[in-house]
Amino acid sequence: MDQKNSKKPIYSRFSQQELPAWKPILSPGWAIASFITIGAVFIPIGFLAWSASDAVVEIVDRYDEACVPDDYSANPESFIQNPHIKKTCIRSLKVPKKLVAPIFVYYQLENFYQNHHEDNKPIVPCGLIAWSLFNDTYKLSTKGGKQKISIHKKDISWKSDREAKFGSNVYPKNFQKHGLRGGATLDHTIPLSEQEDLIVWMRTAALPKFRKLYGKITETDIEAHDTINVEIENNYNTYKFGGRKTLVLSTTTWVGGKNDFLGMAYICVGGISLFVAINFILLYVFRPRRLGDPSYLSWNRHPIN
Repeated sequence: MDQKNSKKPIYSRFSQQELPAWKPILSPGWAIASFITIGAVFIPIGFLAWSASDAVVEIVDRYDEACVPDDYSANPESFIQNPHIKKTCIRSLKVPKKLVAPIFVYYQLENFYQNHHEDNKPIVPCGLIAWSLFNDTYKLSTKGGKQKISIHKKDISWKSDREAKFGSNVYPKNFQKHGLRGGATLDHTIPLSEQEDLIVWMRTAALPKFRKLYGKITETDIEAHDTINVEIENNYNTYKFGGRKTLVLSTTTWVGGKNDFLGMAYICVGGISLFVAINFILLYVFRPRRLGDPSYLSWNRHPIN
């Protein structure tokens, strides 16, 4: 029979599983060496990551309660929903260490679950997440308000989101035009791919406590012991559901922002590996068992009469 017309597969060592193979035998020596190697590599990396995280300068200021006048402290929702009351709030932040640019400005929400279309009119963008767009604003300055600090909004979102998820020829339409208003409005003359506050907000958080990038300070270093004056427009209603709002200023290192968990995780894994290696040494080096000795597998080592 012609081999071209045959239905049998063409012979190959791969299809017949005849390629050379190697199966490691995890002897006590191999196990001890492996655990010691893991510990020797992970522990230094953990300390380096922990040190880098400790070098991050972070200023955290919760302002939702402080930015409500005393007259409305018992019912803050009535304050935030009243359009005739000015919502401007001034906060002063002390700088513990020098903040070297780039400085990242975040807003942090807690007890907020970022997880719904209306009438028969097309709404762009649509859904409850877009409708609830965060709309507090921040203006920063130093030297008693004389030196303004510019917060840049460009490239605060993921490049893949700007280029693939949000159209450069799609514009907001009928957004926040109804009686029931949500958060921020959008400029209908700017395509969605350039409205980066929206793009950042639409990357949904998995947990009820999260941070989102508001902007970047790229041109100004802030010296230690300076006072940053923050002018906040306190517009976003987190009072209805007991949410919390926080402003965060942070520098970065090679591990990113402040993240002690990463270093601790490496140190813990490395420490556990060394602990296991020591136990293997005590069990199999100082009290070795001959390989292939079946007596240790028997519950009753005495012969049956």
